[in-house]
Amino acid sequence: MDKIKIAFLGPGWMSSKMARTIMHMPEVEMYAVGSRNHGRASAFAKEFGFKKAYGSYEETVRDSEVDFVYVATPHSRHYEDTMLCLEYGKPALVEKAFTANAAQAKHILEHAAAKNILVAEAIWTRYMPLRKTLNELLAGGAIGNPVLLTANLGYPISQTDRIINPALAGGALLDLGVYPINFASMVFGDNPLSVSAEVAMFDTGVDATNNITIKYDEKKVAVLFTTALAHTERAAMIYGDKGRIYVENLTNPRRLRVLDPAGSETACYEAPKQISGYEYQVTSVIKAIRDGCIECPEMPHAEIIRIMEMMDGIRASWGMKFPFEE
Repeated sequence: MDKIKIAFLGPGWMSSKMARTIMHMPEVEMYAVGSRNHGRASAFAKEFGFKKAYGSYEETVRDSEVDFVYVATPHSRHYEDTMLCLEYGKPALVEKAFTANAAQAKHILEHAAAKNILVAEAIWTRYMPLRKTLNELLAGGAIGNPVLLTANLGYPISQTDRIINPALAGGALLDLGVYPINFASMVFGDNPLSVSAEVAMFDTGVDATNNITIKYDEKKVAVLFTTALAHTERAAMIYGDKGRIYVENLTNPRRLRVLDPAGSETACYEAPKQISGYEYQVTSVIKAIRDGCIECPEMPHAEIIRIMEMMDGIRASWGMKFPFEE
């Protein structure tokens, strides 16, 4: 089967990580990279072996050879850049958070459905092989009835412009908090009863640290925290009435440890050998494109919208708006 030709929008840090992954995927051709700065695009293309470099996003997606586009621009540009992909009929894999708000997400996905074009969110945690293992453990009663989940994610990235700049839809929530929220949804489902959140703000008016509590049906509660100020354990624990499951490395789970009520390990599951972990979402997108689907089963469109709506509600409770939302 012919290789899928991929184009990147935005030659930044995430694109570098994705490029280092894709160069080891024989089914994908590193075809084009686009930037608003042609020099940056050319340097990136040379470093990672892309065939073409463009000095604008429109030139990139207009190229008839491009099969699908990886959108890795700042959150504030995801709506504009993904709509551009759809305008030219290009499927898109969009970095998390999918957009700056739910209204943007809904418009993109409505447009994608109308044009029958695939759009997916690159929230890699959803695509990991150990996700299936975790689902099987929970469904099989490995820890009895799960009632409490804790998860955290933190990095000292407060000097990064995309984190502290409101104009770029900055803040810990959209960049980091989206991961624990998605993890809680994967474990406890899509029907929360209530969401509450506390916040500590940067001077710029976006969140530096947040603490989110989500209450679900059947007395299930998720307690999540993220910060852009410090390293955290970056782990999750799911507590049941017959034990608990420790998830090592929340975003790309390396290991699942099943513990009995006394804390003794009863089972351990290791992640399979991988390139980086980013390959799974690319593989899912390629399969969906070849199957004629417009969404990936690991992260359905309805779930993209629901998570964005939840984050909108959390920001509203803080009185936090981005300048372009005023």
